[in-house]
Amino acid sequence: MRAIVQNKYGPPADVLRLAEIPRPAIAEDEVLVRVRAAAVHADLWHAVTGRPYSWRFMLGWRAPKRPVPGTDLAGVVESVGARVTRFKPGDEVFGETLRSFGLSNGGAFAEYASAPEQSLALKPQNVTFEQASSVPSSGYIAFANLKRFEGSMEGQRALVNGAGGGVGTIALQMLKARGAHVTAVDAEPKLAMLRSLGADETIDYARTNFLEHSLDQGIQYDLIFDIASKFSLQECRRALKPTGLFVWIGHEHYGRAKGGSLLGRGFPQMFRLMARSIFGDPNLPKMKFPMVIPSLQDALAAMRDLMAEGKLVPYVEKAYPLESAAEAFRVLEEGKVLGKVVLALNQGDQQ
Repeated sequence: MRAIVQNKYGPPADVLRLAEIPRPAIAEDEVLVRVRAAAVHADLWHAVTGRPYSWRFMLGWRAPKRPVPGTDLAGVVESVGARVTRFKPGDEVFGETLRSFGLSNGGAFAEYASAPEQSLALKPQNVTFEQASSVPSSGYIAFANLKRFEGSMEGQRALVNGAGGGVGTIALQMLKARGAHVTAVDAEPKLAMLRSLGADETIDYARTNFLEHSLDQGIQYDLIFDIASKFSLQECRRALKPTGLFVWIGHEHYGRAKGGSLLGRGFPQMFRLMARSIFGDPNLPKMKFPMVIPSLQDALAAMRDLMAEGKLVPYVEKAYPLESAAEAFRVLEEGKVLGKVVLALNQGDQQ
């Protein structure tokens, strides 16, 4: 079968190549999926480049433990292991190739991939394979960080900073499904797309600082979901209600975030925010960290139901052929992608 492989870390254009390799074998609790689409997302950039270096403790220090990148996929079940009960050959599925959400090469950038049964869900018929493949990792991040808001948010204000990417477009729609008034912040070319997904207000960050806008308009938010990771908790204090919550995702901006090549910016800031979420700080707004980590299976079920109900419409800007994986990463690194980019495979199958 055809697959993208990497045997060392580095820029995607230098380390990714198309090769013929054997189909993966499956364990008794695994499913073999004929891949129709596989998502390209920020965590995969870390897995391909090995940056920051601290991530290599999970990936493999000198080289990736597994040669085929990719974790998020959608496709058709080819065969199932002896202990699999939820799926059968011919089922259309989406999900991850890993046993739990994490950072690793997972084998999704190939014509066939193995995946644990619990890491897959049936694909709703009202979304395409490309759309479904874009959901698992981004949807899990949004779901885990918004789990505290499972009830109605009617009458509450939420702001999503960096709303135009994979996590942001899903978080926006999840918040709207719960009744929140949502302000979406991103670059001007993405604002029309965000309004089409339900944003009540949009802000072009290049023209307007949303913290200054909040102060000028006398607006305070019940939730600031900072996916772009541009602001600190202290900076956001004035834009939050006294009971408001601050969610910080930790985007490394493809190596451009300040923080050094060893740890990057994400890990130190995450540990600081975790400490504040546990011990509190009377002088600062509340920091929300998902102390109860949901299972991947629960997150996929929630995303599946939202898609089936039409409350979540995954936004895919472009689908690239498998051999153009490095180009897909290049476009992703530019930071201008609307929603997600994916790889499209096995297009001879019927939709």
